[in-house]
Amino acid sequence: MKRNKKKINKRSQNPLNKLSLFQKNDVRFSKKCPFSIKDAPIIDYKNIKLLRKYVTESNKILSSRITGVSLGKQKKLAKEIKKAQILGLL
Repeated sequence: MKRNKKKINKRSQNPLNKLSLFQKNDVRFSKKCPFSIKDAPIIDYKNIKLLRKYVTESNKILSSRITGVSLGKQKKLAKEIKKAQILGLL
């Protein structure tokens, strides 16, 4: 007895087939940490111009999800922002 091999119709690999309201998008956008690149600015409490970019108008520290800063640099950034706020620079 021979088995009949049925061809399964696969969807074409067109990227437009993946677009659907009910499917998750496989592509995630990743941001590069601005402090991990070459010639990056140094995080310091005296560098107020840099620290103001990572603070809202109500003096709250922006999250790393928004800014794209890595975990270690975010902790250092938060520490320096708090130090500048205590000294009255921010």
